[in-house]
Amino acid sequence: MQVTVDIPDEMAQSLIPSGQDPVRAALEAIAIEGYRSGTLTTSQTRRLLGFETRYELDGFLKEHHVTERAYSLEDLEQDRVTLRELEDEGHPTA
Repeated sequence: MQVTVDIPDEMAQSLIPSGQDPVRAALEAIAIEGYRSGTLTTSQTRRLLGFETRYELDGFLKEHHVTERAYSLEDLEQDRVTLRELEDEGHPTA
């Protein structure tokens, strides 16, 4: 889905860090709120942001001062699927 948002320039300067892609900034804000509210699972948030591993997401969340949610069964299953996919692609998993 593609979404277009118009933000007044004076507000955009406050909302989007200098030099950051406005589209990426908006996507990250949506992902953070979805994760915080529980609307998005850990694996959904990771995929939305384009991270391949849970560790990348953990670093991103820490950088943005997002507290950790409980690790769900769905998160575990998604991580198991990702692990199998990486093994099938020949990536070392240990």
